[in-house]
Amino acid sequence: MTQAKSHASAPEVSVVIPVYNEEATVEWAVRGLTEKLRRIRLDFELILSANGCVDRTVMVANLLKPDIPELVIIESAEPNYGKALKSGAVIARGQYVVCEEIDLCDVGFHTRALALLREGSVDLVVGSKALPGSDDRRPLVRKVATRVYNNMLRLATGFRGTDTHGLKAFNRERMAPVLGACVFDKDLFASELVIRAQKMGRSVLEIPVGVEEQRKSPIHLFRRVPAVVRNMTKLGAELRTLKKS
Repeated sequence: MTQAKSHASAPEVSVVIPVYNEEATVEWAVRGLTEKLRRIRLDFELILSANGCVDRTVMVANLLKPDIPELVIIESAEPNYGKALKSGAVIARGQYVVCEEIDLCDVGFHTRALALLREGSVDLVVGSKALPGSDDRRPLVRKVATRVYNNMLRLATGFRGTDTHGLKAFNRERMAPVLGACVFDKDLFASELVIRAQKMGRSVLEIPVGVEEQRKSPIHLFRRVPAVVRNMTKLGAELRTLKKS
């Protein structure tokens, strides 16, 4: 893994975005998000965690660094969403970490989640696409897949909630032991993080979000199903032995 750091002093917030073959998206998404975060006067670093990219994503991102000193780029050869997300969260220096998606970049979520985290009563805020009050404008097949996936999680792991994937924000210090305990990667990491946080006694709060995909996902939804089902069964077995700590 290679990485480049910015900022001499630690920022308040680290925004982590996994990217995979996003050369057509990365420039406008990063510029747009950076402009919005600067507008609300947020002290931040923006970590792009490139994983398995075989296009010009990393090259395009590096060209942005002279204009965006907040930008940090890390890179791994393996296309692995969960590993990329965890790697970005582990190197994050901010007091709070926001996990974003390249085609969402919902600054409204940042504002609401950070307000809750700063109050100190919540350790992890999850932006739920399935919570009442959410506005999920994704294609029907993806909305159905989210609900099926979350129902399976409840059965397999005892998950208490409506969503685990997508936008998240957390107190880095409080969640560090949870991050360290996570053993799954790829699609299951995001779910394991939320469920382990619940089981390890962290305060988890869901808030509704609006979601509208800006481009077709580069990952084929149905090809992931067999591996997700196998790993979810393993995750359930792993978590059943976990006690609160």
